[in-house]
Amino acid sequence: MAETIFLDIKEALRKGDRVSVAELVKKAMDSGIEIRKIMDEALILGMEEIGSKFKKNEIFIPEVLISAKAMHYGMAVLEPHFVRCGIKPIGKVVIGTVKGDLHDIGKNIVSMMMKGVCFEVEDQGIDVSPAKFVDAVRKSGADILAMSSLLTTSMPSMRETIKALKSANLRDKVKVIVGGAPVTQDFADSIEADAFARDAASAVDKAKELLKR
Repeated sequence: MAETIFLDIKEALRKGDRVSVAELVKKAMDSGIEIRKIMDEALILGMEEIGSKFKKNEIFIPEVLISAKAMHYGMAVLEPHFVRCGIKPIGKVVIGTVKGDLHDIGKNIVSMMMKGVCFEVEDQGIDVSPAKFVDAVRKSGADILAMSSLLTTSMPSMRETIKALKSANLRDKVKVIVGGAPVTQDFADSIEADAFARDAASAVDKAKELLKR
């Protein structure tokens, strides 16, 4: 029973069918399947499979985005029951597109996929100044700061944000992930970021790795 429903949920995720995902998740709950099992073996595993296809260039950003939105609908059915089931976030992430950049599609995909694997995410939006990032990290006690840039002209803001974290004595309390089309591993190293992610699936993997350090 569970295996069949989980396959159906993953297929609905692949299609980006948010209504079916929500209905199937509720059906799984009504059938007595554990909340954690639905989350881990259907929604999270389904999104990991989609992330793997994205890494292999078998699907592209639009497909990932609609799947991530569908996953969000499924998680919304489960979330009210998390406390009762003892499910806690695995970590807290502050995310945003840096100052001077108004792009948000990639950032939104990362945000949704982070939520999908049980990170608590505070999305600061676009055109986020170093001061705003620092304030968010300080107030939230975030484990990870994820910054996105799609413009070479806005990339220096990543460096300025890391400098601002140091000035605020927060740098050793938060791990920093950077990403976006023009961002490279060399650039990440040059600004002393903790990790570079070339795509949303990689960002999730890096975040999990950083929590273990």
